[in-house]
Amino acid sequence: MSAVRAADFTMQATLRPMRETDLDAVMRIEDAAYPFPWTRGIFRDCMRAGYPMWVQEREGGIVGYGVLSIAADEAHVLNLCTASGNEGHGLGQRMLQALLRIARGGGAQRVYLEVRPSNPRAITLYDRSGFNEIGRRPRYYPAANHGREDAIVMAMELLTGDIEKMPPL
Repeated sequence: MSAVRAADFTMQATLRPMRETDLDAVMRIEDAAYPFPWTRGIFRDCMRAGYPMWVQEREGGIVGYGVLSIAADEAHVLNLCTASGNEGHGLGQRMLQALLRIARGGGAQRVYLEVRPSNPRAITLYDRSGFNEIGRRPRYYPAANHGREDAIVMAMELLTGDIEKMPPL
């Protein structure tokens, strides 16, 4: 897909806060995307805790979502997902930029996240967005056959002016 067509696709998606009525659609995306998905209860707990939770809609359907926690001067991207068949159009980048703006607005100066080493597409997105690997969490994620997979821990400093330099949503 050309850059222009990808930009058109992305601009057709709208961002809005996640509602409890979105959970059926979010769970369909989550279950399809991950071998060890979050449960509905985890999403509900995040809502009840007041975490910023956003969805992207396109043509009346949810095509992605993001979940963030903010405490003191730090934020943590807890979940970021684009629906199968919608990858590669800039939706993940757009959602991540929105979460970073929300983190900055909430007073965060630093944002953390964990990612599986087996998820190169996400690692590339985070690298391009300014995150750096700062460590590993051994055996962090569940894996097939009762195994475990490490997590790459990444962080980004939200420096004054960085958010303003991002492309518009």
